Amino acid sequence: MTDPSSESSNSKRQKMQGEEQHICIKWSGKEFSVPFTQNTTIVDLKSKLQELTQVLPERQKLLVKTKEGKQADDAALVSNLNVKPGAKVMMMGTPEVAIRATEEAAQAAPEVQDDFDIGAEDAQTLDVKDQPEVQEKLARRIKSVDVKILNPPRPGKKCLVLNSTAERPEELARPYLHEFLVATYQFYDIIIWSATSMKWIEVKMQELGMATHPDYKLMCYLDCTSMVTVNTEKYGVFNCKPLAFIWEKFPGFYNEHNTVMLDDLRRNYIMNKQQGLVIRPFKRAHLNRHKDKELKYLATYLTMVGPLEKLSSLEHNRWPEYLSGNRQLPSS
Repeated sequence: MTDPSSESSNSKRQKMQGEEQHICIKWSGKEFSVPFTQNTTIVDLKSKLQELTQVLPERQKLLVKTKEGKQADDAALVSNLNVKPGAKVMMMGTPEVAIRATEEAAQAAPEVQDDFDIGAEDAQTLDVKDQPEVQEKLARRIKSVDVKILNPPRPGKKCLVLNSTAERPEELARPYLHEFLVATYQFYDIIIWSATSMKWIEVKMQELGMATHPDYKLMCYLDCTSMVTVNTEKYGVFNCKPLAFIWEKFPGFYNEHNTVMLDDLRRNYIMNKQQGLVIRPFKRAHLNRHKDKELKYLATYLTMVGPLEKLSSLEHNRWPEYLSGNRQLPSS
């Protein structure tokens, strides 16, 4: 004899499994409400997204984790994703048409060098930080710009300043990004400094999961309002990022001996050449993502020098030599 309650339970379960829900996917400034059931996997979801975006499933990257806190793989169930009601899941990926157009344009375009790729010799002649007008501008920035502290500075930690410039979503999440931040966080407080607006920074840090990551914390964000305009005879007028702004805002924590700034544009640290480390630009992400290991190696370098009392005696742009052992680290 069949238990009526068992039949009712099975019936409800089957109904739930077939009941259609929706997940909101954000991609390239557009939002898509995609239906799914209890049995829909990430693979199934990617197939539906391909129809909507023309991005192949293998090029799609969904910035979402499961309820267990693991990165969702293709076999994961959409119903088991850690997505709050009304929240949006960011997708990265480029359609094949756009990829082909980019490749054709790259082949047709001439080789372009960094418009400010100064060498060591040039750097000697571009010491602008002591110019009275630059010092005056910096003083105004320090006085007028308020910094919102997200997480308090930690005594004894060094300062790592990171740039954020990518405008296309697929260029933001560089390979090994979170691994890099987790590794460096043990020695450095992390500051994000972008030449864009604060609103842009806040949105992107949320979308990338950097603002809420459980294994590292961002100390603060700085935007274009904290930058200073300088004028050089050779390169004209441009904006840069004076680290003295940070040092004045956080006295007793950060200084010229314990700060390092990663940026793919040398001009951004023209006032702080000693603290600057030129990072290779992450461009044409759809072609280079699988082979880009810049952050993986830099994490090793920065954690290697993290215990040093002072970083100011390092030549950061020779970091591969320090890693390989061809260049000796200072004793302190």
